[in-house]
Amino acid sequence: QVQLVESGGGLVQPGGSLRLSCVASGRIFSINNMGWYRQTPGKQRELVARIAPSTTTAYADSVKGRFTISRDDAKNTIYLQMNSLKPEDTAVYYCNADVQKYSFSAYTNYWGQGTQVTVSS
Repeated sequence: QVQLVESGGGLVQPGGSLRLSCVASGRIFSINNMGWYRQTPGKQRELVARIAPSTTTAYADSVKGRFTISRDDAKNTIYLQMNSLKPEDTAVYYCNADVQKYSFSAYTNYWGQGTQVTVSS
């Protein structure tokens, strides 16, 4: 089994910063794309940022210049550095990864359980 566990969420004032982490554990041969998504009540889950093994990145327009995604493949971990946070960034943030369990197996997509980020004064 593969698990993704997020951490680092919490309450922060507007203009503040938070750093989210997501660790993948379990039966892992390799990890392809990894990313962060977020969701608020009544809305669809949306992509925040993703990163490929080559470290090529992509960001939602709403977070460009404020958020930075990075990965540490030795630790099966990705990070999301969030700066200049705004109230509209308030959401549950989910980690996502395409994981290959064995050298001969296909990639399977996994989700973490989510971590709450609240931006409020």
